[in-house]
Amino acid sequence: MRPALMFVAAGTVLVAASSALAAPAAPASANNEVLRGPAPSWAKASEPLPVPDNAGGPMFMRYQDVIVHVDGKGEQDYTGYRVRLLNSSALPMGNLALGWNPANGSTTVHSIKVYRGDEVIDVLAQAKFEILRREDQLEAAKLDGMLTAVLHVPDLRVGDELEVAMTTSVSDPTLGRNVSGLLFLSPTPPPGRYRLELSWEKDRKPAYVLTPDLASAAHTAADRVVLRMDNPPVHQPLKDAPQRLQWQRILEYSTFADWPAFSRQFAPLFAKAATLAADSPLHKEAARIAAAHADPLGRAAAALKLVQQDVRYIYVGLNGGNFTPASADETWQRRYGDCKAKTALLLALLGELGIAAEPVIVSTAGLDDGLAARLPNSRLFDHVLVRTQIAGQTWWLDGTLPPVSGPALEPVTPLRNVVPITAAGSAVVEIPWQPPAQPDEISLFDIDASAGFDKPAHITSTAIVRGIAGLQLQQQFSAVPPAQLLDAMRQRLTGNVWQSVDDVQWHYDEKARASVLKVTGSGTVDWEDSGGGGRRLSLVGGGFSPPEKRVRPADQDQEAPWYQASNYTCSVTTLHVPTSTKPGEWTSKSGFDISMFGRHYYRMFEFRDGAIRMVRSSRVESREITAARARADNARIPDFDNSMGYVFYEPSETRGRIFFGAKVPTTDEIDWLGADAPCLPQRKKLP
Repeated sequence: MRPALMFVAAGTVLVAASSALAAPAAPASANNEVLRGPAPSWAKASEPLPVPDNAGGPMFMRYQDVIVHVDGKGEQDYTGYRVRLLNSSALPMGNLALGWNPANGSTTVHSIKVYRGDEVIDVLAQAKFEILRREDQLEAAKLDGMLTAVLHVPDLRVGDELEVAMTTSVSDPTLGRNVSGLLFLSPTPPPGRYRLELSWEKDRKPAYVLTPDLASAAHTAADRVVLRMDNPPVHQPLKDAPQRLQWQRILEYSTFADWPAFSRQFAPLFAKAATLAADSPLHKEAARIAAAHADPLGRAAAALKLVQQDVRYIYVGLNGGNFTPASADETWQRRYGDCKAKTALLLALLGELGIAAEPVIVSTAGLDDGLAARLPNSRLFDHVLVRTQIAGQTWWLDGTLPPVSGPALEPVTPLRNVVPITAAGSAVVEIPWQPPAQPDEISLFDIDASAGFDKPAHITSTAIVRGIAGLQLQQQFSAVPPAQLLDAMRQRLTGNVWQSVDDVQWHYDEKARASVLKVTGSGTVDWEDSGGGGRRLSLVGGGFSPPEKRVRPADQDQEAPWYQASNYTCSVTTLHVPTSTKPGEWTSKSGFDISMFGRHYYRMFEFRDGAIRMVRSSRVESREITAARARADNARIPDFDNSMGYVFYEPSETRGRIFFGAKVPTTDEIDWLGADAPCLPQRKKLP
């Protein structure tokens, strides 16, 4: 799924982000070229702001107008601006580029002029747009049918003023007469005059909401709301705040009645796309799956793997395909499709298998935080997947992921809120969150230095990576033959620590949902001389960096909560000490077991069976903390022990101190891929 065309005025800082509408498409011949014509009656240019004598920076925006107009045909987006070019870094403003989808609408250029002293130059009288039809995102497996029109303003000079005005119409039959979108001002606009406007014809007034920082700039009338700002200040997003609090200088609008109405809009499209023809070959595929698997979960997993493995991903936005899914039969016949197509195909297979399921639209870009408080807006979403109930549990199935990613009890991509697509209509559904039960990454290091301080050690390093990062490694490593992987790791690792890399083994464990990379070889142990015959060593992965202080600029909300992304890492190191030493001659840095800023830090050592064992972990336990909590933890930072994971050989000692009451397994004593990997103190484990 991909949002409809986003209209961006080339070289400008204001964006009108609007969804599609029910306007009839312009004639094909017109849509395949940049049209010329006067500005619409509802779009009047602002009065240019005088350029001050002390104007600095690359440009001064004498005016910039961005207007969204809602009428009986749908929506039109107008952009007009006049900019003074103050130095040579602003000359690229003369490289104009327009993009639009001819299947969804047309672009009309009203004027392009250059003002040079008393001279007014009509650019379109001496230059014209060149139309390029190209799939500029082909390398990202996207076919969107976009046209690009480019024009390089000739003889543009420092001191000139460039004036541009244009309107784009957009039409997407998926959304019917409904329109939705955002108007916003960037955090760091150049000095000048800015106007955002939402206007409408009679009986087409959309609902709209302004962020509080725009209230003073708003002027309302019966048929429009206008926001005027001269020299708006830099307004950086609220530092490290949740995404819902990052919205600033935004006007959102929508003609959808509510989120259930938004959900209902898409339901018949997926229902139709998931309906199979009587002679569809997918009937046989479903029957084959049913014969091979008796239980519903096994059948769902097999259907998902078929969609993932036998249908390659290509985004298809041609012929109004921004939101409308291709049919399951069409997708199976051509063996490629985007998330919409794969979802429809998976729904068709599950339906044949008697498994009720529904499509769910989501945002993978973090725009889902606080979604229920937003106006219904198709531009907030970029993906669709499948949700089903099997044996009383909710399962998530994503046909765009690699075929090693089966049904999951929680979405692989972190999500906060989603909108199920149902015939009855669904409200926004919140995805519950709790601290991760399993580490996102586990690093296992086994260092066998038993031969002596001055001898090479046998080293085994294992990296276990889960989640999206693990799937990315699966895609990367599965495409590399083992011999090439071994050669690449030798080239990368051989050096200061690794003297030789003897073997590299990689696999993806589907049960653990983890990429596993194991490297074995030999290397130098970086023992440090501590005097008197003593040695010390900083164990790999043993230290903690102190957390950063949570402080915001004085002009920002000091009471807003602080946010951090979910994260859980674990490092396990086993050091087989030289056999010439005695257990009582070894000591270590202290253990670690504290929480700060909603993150738990843990480190434990143990000496047993001739080996020093260390486990060290860091886990986010609160994605958001209050400002009061942040201030309290700021005061604790000076006491944070940021020492590295040192162990010490001290032959003068009679009794070692490497034992703190917890058993630490070595890297090979247990299965670290298991669900109960002992990376946390027992009281911190989830049930």
